[in-house]
Amino acid sequence: MTDLAIPAVIRGRIVLDDLTRFDGRGANPSFLAPDPERLLPELPLRDPGALGALQALPFDEIVDYLARLGEHLHPDRNDRLAAALEHSVHWSDMTPPLVRSAYEQLPALFAADTVREVADTAIGIDRLDGWVELTMSDGRTAAIRAMGARAVHIIAGNSPLVAALTIVRNAITRSDAVLKLPSNDPLSALAIARTMIEIAPDHPITRHLSVAYWKGGSAEFERRLYRPTNLEKIVAWGGLASVRHITRYLQPGLELVALDPKRSATVIGAEAFTDASTLADVARRTATDVGALNQLGCLNARVIYAVTGTDAAGLARADRLGQLVHDEIQRLPAAVSTPVRHFDPELRAHLSALRTSPEYYRVVGGSGNEGAVIVSHLSEPVDFHPLLSGRVANIVPVDTPMAALAHVNAYTQTIGVYPEALKRQLREPLALRGAQRLTSLGYAAAGNTALPQDAIEPLRRMVRWIVDETCDPAMVTPLWATAEVPAESTASDAFRRTGNPLYKR
Repeated sequence: MTDLAIPAVIRGRIVLDDLTRFDGRGANPSFLAPDPERLLPELPLRDPGALGALQALPFDEIVDYLARLGEHLHPDRNDRLAAALEHSVHWSDMTPPLVRSAYEQLPALFAADTVREVADTAIGIDRLDGWVELTMSDGRTAAIRAMGARAVHIIAGNSPLVAALTIVRNAITRSDAVLKLPSNDPLSALAIARTMIEIAPDHPITRHLSVAYWKGGSAEFERRLYRPTNLEKIVAWGGLASVRHITRYLQPGLELVALDPKRSATVIGAEAFTDASTLADVARRTATDVGALNQLGCLNARVIYAVTGTDAAGLARADRLGQLVHDEIQRLPAAVSTPVRHFDPELRAHLSALRTSPEYYRVVGGSGNEGAVIVSHLSEPVDFHPLLSGRVANIVPVDTPMAALAHVNAYTQTIGVYPEALKRQLREPLALRGAQRLTSLGYAAAGNTALPQDAIEPLRRMVRWIVDETCDPAMVTPLWATAEVPAESTASDAFRRTGNPLYKR
């Protein structure tokens, strides 16, 4: 394959000069992209006042812009996306049917109702569109507004939806975004950015999006880019190594918003084994949580705690569930899941080793790239469970659903639970131990972008919260008049009269 030339976009301008070669990830082919050193002078928005035109946009205009953009984002009607789909086979961890499925979801992500719901749920349209006044208990009034920021977004490449979601969030928050392209998806964000130029080249939203590739860990380049004079935020989707690398650049005025990888799980109550039809439904739902997106997401189930019991009859129920889940994974539509492109050789070696211990484990499938289900005959996950990928899950038999709690921690993102009554029973204990999202079994990969993510509200972190306080001396005793507080008054009396925290007890 001849190296593909991948341009950069700098605030509405396409750059395809000063190309340099970058190696692909693993065995993926190399590609050409503009030398990031040459881009550096223009990459950050050095004058934050230039955000004024974007800040002045009425929110309705932002909604209209995104909805119009979404109408152009279908691979059958967009040559940029069609080309990105064609070339994705060279770099993406996803198979072409899954990339196409993600592209087909783009219009809905940009739809007017979706954008309004995200903005109003996450921040409040009134706080995005203007100053919201409050009267405080000490007599002062405060006007609060959520204002845009200058940010670098280090996005993940496990799904094109990450790039699209970032562009939507940037527009909602009226921010200036520099998107660092991931090496396993260098084309999706670029295709959307070039579509923005084609439909509205001079629009402020178009003029506040830049897309470029540079190799992560380029210390000198990043040291010059990640400065408070250039940025207020770094939004990073990445593992421990990349986040730890970024922290060296943090300082007052530069905030890290980390959306780091997590692991997800499933808890299935004894009710699943009531009858054959219920068990079949549970197996289908479980297979969806395991197999959707080819298990590339943090939200995919990997370890499944099933209340089968741990006696001989219980282990037989666990074995039956394992077979059904494996069969249902194979039946998932190609738009949801396919045999994986690359199966981890280390994981395959572990599967082979487990087959030699049939008294402790049963391995269903896994002969090719179709995926596998490991059924433990012990009440513990396999010791290599962090490696589970490629549509491979581990069913762990337990006697009670509470047994799953010991395995939940701050690395746990999504937990699919069956039945609903069990979810309501477990949600407080699971949340206390670190779980971040509970959902109905089968819906782990069908999230809503308006809701919190990774136990934070990313949009609220992406904006700067500005306060304008008005203090009428007749209502709020000023500090220069604190000497007028009677000596016999208590400190708490003084605090109530002045609002001065120095008096608070």
